[in-house]
Amino acid sequence: MTEIVGESLARRLVEWGVDTIFGLPGDGINGLMEGFRRQREKIRFILVHHEEAAAFMATGYAKATGRLGVCAATSGPGAIHLLNGLYDAKLDHVPVLALTGMQETSVLGTHYQQEVHLDRLYQDLAAYNLMITNPQQMPGVVDLAIRNALTRRTVSHLTFPNDIQVAAAAEDPYRHVGPGTPPASMPNRSVAPLRPAEDELARAADVLRQGGKIAMLVGVGARHARDEVLAVAEKLASPIVKTLAGKFTVPDDHPLTTGGLGLLGTAPSEELMEECDTLFMIGTSFPYGKYLPAEGQARVVQIDADPTLLGIRRPTEAPVAADAKLALQALLPMLDEAKDRSFLEKYQRKMDDWRSDMKALQDPSRDPIAPQYLMGCVDEAAAGDAILTCDSGTIATWAARHWTIRGGREFYLSGNLATMAPGLPYAIGIQHAYPGRQVVAFVGDGGFAMLMADFLTAVRHGLPIKVVVNNNNSYGQILWEQIILGYPEYAVRHQRPEADFAAWARACGAYGAKIKDPGDLPGAIREALAHDGPALVDCDVDPNEPPMPGRVKYDQAKHFAEAFLRGQPHKASTLAAVARDKINELLS
Repeated sequence: MTEIVGESLARRLVEWGVDTIFGLPGDGINGLMEGFRRQREKIRFILVHHEEAAAFMATGYAKATGRLGVCAATSGPGAIHLLNGLYDAKLDHVPVLALTGMQETSVLGTHYQQEVHLDRLYQDLAAYNLMITNPQQMPGVVDLAIRNALTRRTVSHLTFPNDIQVAAAAEDPYRHVGPGTPPASMPNRSVAPLRPAEDELARAADVLRQGGKIAMLVGVGARHARDEVLAVAEKLASPIVKTLAGKFTVPDDHPLTTGGLGLLGTAPSEELMEECDTLFMIGTSFPYGKYLPAEGQARVVQIDADPTLLGIRRPTEAPVAADAKLALQALLPMLDEAKDRSFLEKYQRKMDDWRSDMKALQDPSRDPIAPQYLMGCVDEAAAGDAILTCDSGTIATWAARHWTIRGGREFYLSGNLATMAPGLPYAIGIQHAYPGRQVVAFVGDGGFAMLMADFLTAVRHGLPIKVVVNNNNSYGQILWEQIILGYPEYAVRHQRPEADFAAWARACGAYGAKIKDPGDLPGAIREALAHDGPALVDCDVDPNEPPMPGRVKYDQAKHFAEAFLRGQPHKASTLAAVARDKINELLS
């Protein structure tokens, strides 16, 4: 058969090492689908139930593997559905290629059905963004799109009009009147290691040698540099504070770390940021400036592979544009061994207390079930190399504080976009990438309900993902955000009864358990994790358990009280939950 443009695309993807495309067909990409069919022995097309889920799957796949994620959708509405998942990829700096359809070139501009000019729509989103208008552009522009996505760690987008998709790939329809030639390329790229400049390293070492109370803030950009981060922290006697996206950079039980920072972080991390005289940021451009040392308090050293992110949060005395691993390896011999370890030891003691407090909140006697206990049961039963995916919301608080990174465990969530609903599709995409590992999606009832149809995708593809639903029948994070502003909650709780998502899981042909009694929870979690196939545990948790910040500040307490005075419902149960938490912490 004559090779069509759709097949040229599929063949080039294979040559780049792409083995999976997540998507949903439509008449706007029938030519692309034919190309994928012709290459079906080498590339899998994973049929999903919602294009947003396909984009999340590609993003999760890319986050976990570092490889290119690929998703596809039809013209118009299908391509629009991709946007949320693709913005998640863009904001978290992961490489994803989006492939979409477009109406035939002869009808563009005529208000044709589903005529959405996707190259314009994707203009803010995609670093490389092109509508294919000539078969001669293939496959060179595919190489350009993929190189841009991989090298710049972002989203690329190619959209194909229907008539171009099915045109002969070798067709040369127009007379060439200029000196240019169609793009000719090969499916490869060259990326030089981003080594640190010697003068930048020397300046960074000089600042760090003069520091007395050094705090390291480490993000996901240092995920491949765990040994180097620990070695530098040990030499500097510096506590390691982690961003939420960088949670798995350093083990949670390591004596050098004080855990996360921010609303979902720990009290010791927040306190040491207020005391440090030097801030050493590695692989992060942490956006929440209120949790960083006040301007003028601390000298700042920052290592980041993206030079545009250096100094974006605080005036930075020693910026180093480099790969974190290479920079730390070169920096280590330039540093002096810390003689005074009192700053580190002070916060190690505080962190021991914090861990005891968090353990105490995993109270098996509470009814309704404490969400901390639910996450604690998952943490205790999961494998040593398990991968946890997480939705945004209160569940991110429970995961941040009660999912322990140790051994080969990993953790993924929507970092900078903080969108709802990626937990389930992330798990599907990652399970495709790592079929032999345990992948657990920890999701809220709100996020799961948005894309729950794609649990059926996991069943149909035989993916043994485990889904744990923290069911409080509300949009919990929004509820507490309203209260913390001083307003009573409004329109954030669903009407009763609570959903039974376990029934949906069983209807799909998977394991499903609905848990209301805390005594039934540990066994159900163990049984679900051991099940040979997809499994779901839907656990009703206390809807009035507040995700308290690591340290409650005066303004937060004041607004909390104001909300209660203005008519906050469920006052008694909320205060009871807060009191029980404080009692458990004191008893610990």
